Amino acid sequence: MTIPEILQKTNHRPWPLPPKKWNYYQEWRDVVFLHWKVDLGMLQQFVPKELTIDTFEGSAYISLVPFTMEKIRPRFLPPFSPISTFHEVNVRTYVSQGSKTGVYFLSIEASKRLSCFLARSLSGLTYRPSSINRSQNHYSAYNYEFTDQLELQYEIGSIIQNKSPLDIWLTERYALYHVQDHKVFEFEVHHAEWQMQEAEVKIATLHYERFAQLFSGTPDLCHYSKGVEVLSWDKVLI
Repeated sequence: MTIPEILQKTNHRPWPLPPKKWNYYQEWRDVVFLHWKVDLGMLQQFVPKELTIDTFEGSAYISLVPFTMEKIRPRFLPPFSPISTFHEVNVRTYVSQGSKTGVYFLSIEASKRLSCFLARSLSGLTYRPSSINRSQNHYSAYNYEFTDQLELQYEIGSIIQNKSPLDIWLTERYALYHVQDHKVFEFEVHHAEWQMQEAEVKIATLHYERFAQLFSGTPDLCHYSKGVEVLSWDKVLI
């Protein structure tokens, strides 16, 4: 999909595109979404008080999302594959800020140390280098700082023709929030609507000790997507 085509697809967005021109292009590929319903009181211990946890029918959720980042680049530069393509695992939850809903990252891992350094420097997000390997329908990751460990095998099922309200709530998110020194920053993103497929996931290892009280065992819901092309804007203080 070309950038003009991406910008033309806006009917699925909950609010208009930002008035300023986009700053970064990136592609999120082979995305596996693992979702757990979690205890709201426990989750509040991990989310800065400056943000409000978003809930679906009164329930809070946390998601573990492995995928491959490809071709990330600034607006006027081409991608440079040694740093612009890497595997990533993030642990995220769902928050709101005013009338907007978005995501908040509890953890972000990436497979290239230099990519982590640049991402932290440019965005302030807490990227950490991890050993991450991906093969067909298989994903493994190990983080040496926290000994976070993930290994999963998955089978991709049918295209989801009619997404449920929960499917949409969990995936169609167009803002990311980050809190630093008690200040709230917002990153806006835009992409076409997610094309989702069913996924059957077998988790061999799931060890995130920091979040053990939040999620473990079999996810409540799984999705897979071939991915989306994404435009993003610089962070703004709100």
